[in-house]
Amino acid sequence: MAESMVGLKRTHRCTEVSGADIGSTVTVMGWVAKRRNLGSLIFVDLRDRSGILQILFDENIVGKEGFDKAYTLRNEFVIAVVGKVVKRSGAVNENLKTGDIEIAAESLRILSESETPPFPIEDNINTKEDIRLKYRCLDLRRPDIQSNIIMRSKVATLTRAFLAKEGFLEIETPMLTKSTPEGARDYLVPSRIHPGKFYALPQSPQLFKQMLMCSGYDRYMQIARCFRDEDLRADRQPEFTQIDMELSFVDVDDVLDVNERLLAYLFKEVLDVDVKLPIQRMTWQEAMDRFGSDKPDLRFGMELKNVTDIVKNCGFSVFTGAIENGGSVRGINAAGQGNMPRKKIDALVDFAKGYGAKGLAYIAIHEDGSLKSSFSKFMTEDEMNALVEAMEGKPGDLLLFAADRNKIVWNVLGALRVELAGQMGLLDKSDYKFLWVTEFPQFEWSDEEERFVAMHHPFTMPMDEDLDKLESDPGSVRAKAYDIVLNGTEIGGGS
Repeated sequence: MAESMVGLKRTHRCTEVSGADIGSTVTVMGWVAKRRNLGSLIFVDLRDRSGILQILFDENIVGKEGFDKAYTLRNEFVIAVVGKVVKRSGAVNENLKTGDIEIAAESLRILSESETPPFPIEDNINTKEDIRLKYRCLDLRRPDIQSNIIMRSKVATLTRAFLAKEGFLEIETPMLTKSTPEGARDYLVPSRIHPGKFYALPQSPQLFKQMLMCSGYDRYMQIARCFRDEDLRADRQPEFTQIDMELSFVDVDDVLDVNERLLAYLFKEVLDVDVKLPIQRMTWQEAMDRFGSDKPDLRFGMELKNVTDIVKNCGFSVFTGAIENGGSVRGINAAGQGNMPRKKIDALVDFAKGYGAKGLAYIAIHEDGSLKSSFSKFMTEDEMNALVEAMEGKPGDLLLFAADRNKIVWNVLGALRVELAGQMGLLDKSDYKFLWVTEFPQFEWSDEEERFVAMHHPFTMPMDEDLDKLESDPGSVRAKAYDIVLNGTEIGGGS
């Protein structure tokens, strides 16, 4: 039966207890993470949001009633313990912040009992997501989830402090607004007072913050909640939170400067990672040509090579046909993968088809320098050697080619290089490679609407030197738009 905590006051979170407290009496509360019964002694790992603390139940100290209660403890029971901080009697646990101490329990209260959880409350579980969501309150107890949420809170607090010092005002903008054309569909909320009319939840505070600039507020920021009715992806969900800001009387360099200093501050304070400033910049065109992506991962090379000029007169119709239709032929060099089994190459072909490719052409360079290729019979020896040279191929390498419209070739090879990098172990999670991608196209052609539409949103300023092309050649107009990319993921952007 659950007991009351009346009369008890928690003195410490679990990991707030340290060697400096040895000899002191403390009161701790939390969840039973693990219980070990050694007969005359019972050990319990007590967990709260700060971490783990070991509790020792010795009948000579806690008494028979307390020891009998400790015997009934199971995982996820909520307990309160009063006891003395002592040096661990056994081996020190180097994996715990509190690994050199324990609490010798003097009293125990069971505040809440628990049934056996449907999955372990620990890191790196393989439980299906629908089960985790069904028991969300249990899932949120897991240390890795709690660590993420605590870090998120710390980032928000530090962001507010940093931007306040930079002269930003935190201003809340309306959540119930009118529908405006942005990048996705709106969520609509019916009005009770005005039947048949609806509010829209904001996709972003875009219009409101521009109104604030017009009203003289100079620098605005908000930890803003946004809503977008779009298909779910790994980096897309219906509602999300963004660090939102706007500045008056500045240029692009000013905006990039304050944002990259904010990022450097956050990474140092939260992860103790030094971010080298200024962050590298690359135009959208260069990013697409070199990496096939407007959010390239710079932790590894494997850059795209444009071999269109080399193969434009060859006998391989897949290449020449793509070129004649205004497309290109490009390739990547998977260094050291020349002995990849045909089954794995076929899997890469299927992967590429998922990004719009009709297929993949390849050249495997054997250790003796001989070539095995899916299209060598259509090309002369000189053409093959020129192609290998252009791709900087060496014995043991695997060269992969895509031929089609530029957009498809970029999509295919951009995704393929990341897939191969994962297979080759090139994605170092401890390496943080930032990049500003700048000068995005102002417009992109919509096959669905059969017209040019804004790539970002309609409120993006064109590059000064492209203003005269707005009517005559909108597809070539570049925007003063920029994204910040980290390890192949877009983590922010603006214009």
